[in-house]
Amino acid sequence: MNRIQLLPSQLVNQIAAGEVVERPASVVKELVENSLDALASRIQIDVEQGGVKLLRVRDNGQGIAAEDLPLALARHATSKLASLAELERVASLGFRGEALPSIASVARLRLVSRTAAAGQGWKIEALHGEAPPQVAPAAHPVGTTLEVRDLFYNTPARRKFLRAERTEFGHIETVLKRLALSRFDVGFSLRHNQRDLWSVAPAWQRGEREQRIAELLGLPFLENCLHIEHEAVGLHLSGWVARPVYSRSQADLQYFYVNGRIIRDKLVSHAVRQAFHDVLYHGRQPAFVLHLELDPVSVDVNVHPTKHEVRFRDSRLVHDFLYRSLHAALADERPGSENGGIPGTQPGVQGDTLHDATPIRPPAQQLSAPLELGEAPGAYSASFRAQQPSPEPLAVDGEAGVPPLGFALAQLQGVYILSECSDGLILVDMHAAHERIVYESLKRQQSGIHSQPLLVPLSVQVSPRDVQLAEEHADLFSRLGMQVGRIGEDVLVVREVPAVLGGGDAAALLRDVLSDLAVFGRSGRIQDEIEKVLATMACHGSVRANRKLTVQEMNALLREMERTERGGQCNHGRPTWVRLRMADLDHLFLRGR
Repeated sequence: MNRIQLLPSQLVNQIAAGEVVERPASVVKELVENSLDALASRIQIDVEQGGVKLLRVRDNGQGIAAEDLPLALARHATSKLASLAELERVASLGFRGEALPSIASVARLRLVSRTAAAGQGWKIEALHGEAPPQVAPAAHPVGTTLEVRDLFYNTPARRKFLRAERTEFGHIETVLKRLALSRFDVGFSLRHNQRDLWSVAPAWQRGEREQRIAELLGLPFLENCLHIEHEAVGLHLSGWVARPVYSRSQADLQYFYVNGRIIRDKLVSHAVRQAFHDVLYHGRQPAFVLHLELDPVSVDVNVHPTKHEVRFRDSRLVHDFLYRSLHAALADERPGSENGGIPGTQPGVQGDTLHDATPIRPPAQQLSAPLELGEAPGAYSASFRAQQPSPEPLAVDGEAGVPPLGFALAQLQGVYILSECSDGLILVDMHAAHERIVYESLKRQQSGIHSQPLLVPLSVQVSPRDVQLAEEHADLFSRLGMQVGRIGEDVLVVREVPAVLGGGDAAALLRDVLSDLAVFGRSGRIQDEIEKVLATMACHGSVRANRKLTVQEMNALLREMERTERGGQCNHGRPTWVRLRMADLDHLFLRGR
């Protein structure tokens, strides 16, 4: 065995670089985060050959004093904290002091900076294998410029794992979009191979921020977003979440920030999935840009080298806050609401842009009337009652007295309802719409979860830790209609289950609930399973395709949709209605050309 010895400093830095510098995008992330920590309001990024040849980040931040430049290239040297107390409530993006020395160990690095108090700028260059870097004067405005050239020139094994130039630049652009969406108060610009690609100015107002979102993520994302602003229990959630109809096949439009730091967290992902669980089409992913602000002491960011993961002091509180905030926002999204309105309208705008048109008035026979469901079990036919016209207008959609979904004109092929609204035509999938109405009605009728004793109690073998969890959460199981007891060190017995789940797999359900409790401190499994049964009942109990409806029945359906939470999607996540504005119809028929 070799004797224990200290590693050479260069080797130590290169080992650290393995954690910090995975590819050019990793370098960009570290350098731009340093600029943000330096309170820069403008950051310019220049890239050549996908970042392998050159990465240059220039900012107008506070700068670095000349005497501190050598320390900037030393390991574990930082201006961002000095004690454990500061670490426990750190608010800066970087704080370990590893980035610059790690980068300098695998590339040629040049740092030029000037503070507001200095009469000129100063530079320092780190070149592997040469003499210790020296500080020299250099012309430079207030701020800092960092140039990183020939990445991995001295570690060819690392360099050969890099992908094509286009791929590496794509990773850089992704990182910069994440950072630009984290700090709306900072302007960013990006150049690649001497070509300007995009530039965004500082955005202070909501409209300016939404313009940045449209530029970086595309206008369709913005047009399908709900704006969220919610504060409670010391937590503040703000941002934009896309309507379920704008779901994705991949989780490529999910940006979640904690105190300005982008994270990927199991607890956050679970809370978001639960909020979307009965409005998202199977296998689809939600899209969002969300910012969570909380006291820095309530979250530990020092749990992963890349700082992509965090640990919340009260994870259950955070989980419930996120779930309830998103769940409420999606529930409130309905025609005529501030967050609702019509797919394709600008988010957050009440009402719609009107065309010159004759005010719509319902004919005398178009009063709301009961929708008689011959196919539906009598137990929930009451979910669709007569809705008499309100003395007040139902919404702000166009002319006074015109409801958001307008008035029914006809039925198409026994499947769709055609309705005229203030500025166009609305198409409604009558089965999908009524399915959501019946489903929400059934959920409201679940005032309590009724239990059903098992004829033969079910023994389930689990780990001793799971037995302890079951005993700690006995009240929770009882509230959810499931009686669970202990009969051995690693054996639980299930004596009662929710009545609507009597034919289900109680053992698998118990294990899933215990798994959720172990990871998240809470579980919605039982409620989810109950709602699946209710969704099936709603599907079978809703009006079927090819059922002929009268005009009164169609209008009754439209009015109930306007009053139903999550009315824009059926229980399977499909849209229940769409609008064609007059401008859309004019475009189809080439009017005005």
